Amino acid sequence: MTSKIEQLIDDIEDYIDSCKYYPLSNTKIVVNKEEIDELLRELRLKTPDEIKRYQKIISNKEAILNDARSKAEALINEATVHTNELISEHEIMQQAHAQASEIVTIATMQAQQILDNATIEANTVRTAAMQYMDDMLLNLENILAASTQSATAHYDGLISSMKQYLDIVQSNRAELHPSEEDDLVEVDLSDTSTDSDEGIDLI
Repeated sequence: MTSKIEQLIDDIEDYIDSCKYYPLSNTKIVVNKEEIDELLRELRLKTPDEIKRYQKIISNKEAILNDARSKAEALINEATVHTNELISEHEIMQQAHAQASEIVTIATMQAQQILDNATIEANTVRTAAMQYMDDMLLNLENILAASTQSATAHYDGLISSMKQYLDIVQSNRAELHPSEEDDLVEVDLSDTSTDSDEGIDLI
């Protein structure tokens, strides 16, 4: 059964696959910031629930051990009762002692085996749950890292292109108005404000 986190990761991957490529590029894509933010926000909300789910699976280890202890105690109690019944019969006192000792030994071995098996099963469940969560978080980490790297590269490329266009425009104006060359005001794109970022698509 697919978990909510797995479904959200699939949705993010499907969304990224559905995005259009940036012009003249087959590696960069144009991402709608609101849509990707909504998917990530939902992922952040669902992650605690999924972690609780796997913590509940891990907590079953104690339930398994308690059940094993109960079965072991029941076996020992049954053996003790049977031993007392045998000992109470004087005619078969010696045989009763021997049988009682054997029954207690067997019951103790069975109880220990139940505890050992329960411990192994509980540890296996815990390890599998932790590995599963780690794999999902690693997958999410890789997706976010790739998206961040792509967005940074696109933003740097955009600033570089705008600087080139600015140089061309200023050069053309200087050729049109040689006497006004000193009056031209140059714009420094390296100091971009936070407000200007709102009009740039996230890649």
